[in-house]
Amino acid sequence: MQAPSLGARGQGWVWLQFPLMAAVLAAGFVPPDWPAAVEPAFDAAGTVLALAGGAAGLWAARALGRSLTPYPRPGERGELVERGPYRLVRHPVYAAGLVFFAGYSLWARPLALVLTAVLAVVWALKAAVEERFLRSRYPSYAAYAARVPNRLVPGVY
Repeated sequence: MQAPSLGARGQGWVWLQFPLMAAVLAAGFVPPDWPAAVEPAFDAAGTVLALAGGAAGLWAARALGRSLTPYPRPGERGELVERGPYRLVRHPVYAAGLVFFAGYSLWARPLALVLTAVLAVVWALKAAVEERFLRSRYPSYAAYAARVPNRLVPGVY
């Protein structure tokens, strides 16, 4: 089954992702806390992951340049980007966002991690929709996808 486009630009995915991202952040303030035995390790790991995800997201956004858009459909002025983190995965902005939110969740609370898992599913579906738009817009996208076989995690997915 194919994920629905949710609008001409895929705007429904954007309307879904931003409130979900806000919910992840808000869930960091909702009990319960992580167990005291793991909290220091989760705080440290979460901080490292959140900083790494933020840095990777900036790298990916910078590589996209004028092609950056929140919508799955490429913008009119956009171009197919294959440099920087796009050599490793086809959707590094989503991957970096998931690393950031996973890190935040480890630093924050368990409910945030549950919502981050939901966000991962939403972004995986949004990436599939985006790829349909990219294939129809850029004839060379199929060759790019063959060279970079993974959407979000190198060597995994």
